[in-house]
Amino acid sequence: MATWLQRMNARRAKTGDGSPMPRFRWWQLLSRSVFELPPTPGRPARYAVDVRHAGDRTDGAVRARLYRDGALAAVSKLPTAFPVEGGAIEVAVNSIGLRRCHFVPEDRVSGAGTGAIVLTPLPASAEGRRARFDREHPAASRLIGALALAAVLIGVAVGGYELVMQLASIPAVVEAIGVIERPFRVPLEVGIAVGAGAVLGGLERTLRLRSTWLDEFAT
Repeated sequence: MATWLQRMNARRAKTGDGSPMPRFRWWQLLSRSVFELPPTPGRPARYAVDVRHAGDRTDGAVRARLYRDGALAAVSKLPTAFPVEGGAIEVAVNSIGLRRCHFVPEDRVSGAGTGAIVLTPLPASAEGRRARFDREHPAASRLIGALALAAVLIGVAVGGYELVMQLASIPAVVEAIGVIERPFRVPLEVGIAVGAGAVLGGLERTLRLRSTWLDEFAT
């Protein structure tokens, strides 16, 4: 039984034309995400989700394409939920990249399930390369993840400070609470460095499907 959100998102999906999934090219590392759901005894088909982050050429909209055994089965704007045997594949993006690509079992609705399962990234994709690095170099991977999170949090702190100072300079706010002097000014060079670090940190976290609204705010 699908949730109301899955049913609402599923209405966005249109039936595919059965065309084969295009081969992944190396120059698509940062513009395309492909995740796979392998077959199981209760789900004999192999599914793949293909997302082009630059949007479609026709209208610029970002869509997810669901391939069943290599043939295009459905196309949908995001966020969406593709019904499959035993549950649904939920896909969502944010301003940085892919935020969610999970298989949600039907029994999760009743509370008896083990929760959503992240689909497996295509080995040739940026997400797949990041996952392989995590398997082969776990210690270095954890360090990079910690540095990425730190860069994002610093970006949030600096961005939040600048936002508060800008809000405090609005005439209506000044009239209500008076003038608030800046405790300090962030040098331009520091601001650029923090922004670049936040973007890189957010991108790294996106490759692991761990980005949140904090990553978007920081970037």
